[in-house]
Amino acid sequence: MLALALAAAFAGCAPSSERQLEENKAIVEQFTEVLNAADFDALDELVTEDFRRHSQATGEVQVNSREEFKELQRSFLTGMPDQRVTIQMMIAEGDKVAGLATYSGTQTGPMGEFPITGKAAESTFLSIFRFENGKIAELWVEWDNLAMLSQLGLFPPPCPTAGG
Repeated sequence: MLALALAAAFAGCAPSSERQLEENKAIVEQFTEVLNAADFDALDELVTEDFRRHSQATGEVQVNSREEFKELQRSFLTGMPDQRVTIQMMIAEGDKVAGLATYSGTQTGPMGEFPITGKAAESTFLSIFRFENGKIAELWVEWDNLAMLSQLGLFPPPCPTAGG
């Protein structure tokens, strides 16, 4: 009987499942604010050291640490220094938070092999965050590359000139 009473008392001290889900969503909101502010050192408090990012949209880019993720974010700023992410909705379950968001920016710098266009683009994307010990441990993110490239005037690619 005493064990049952103690268990009930301590259960009130432990974070409820619902509260943990809300805390995880708040961390995703902080993560988004940090990216929008380009305050990448603040990621140390939000993501694990061995953080992993997965994306078929950028399959050639491998991110297997927090530092590699910071480098990737800095490279994104080269092409679109005014980039902004706006969360539309989030759903949390277990150790994951799924989000629908909008990415926008103006391409005023080079993006890999793509030339500077000076055009703005906006695209909806999906993301799933996995949490471990109160930090983001993994991120899956997918978007429509063709829609972004079309808005930037980079798709379809220009036709080759005659004789060239």
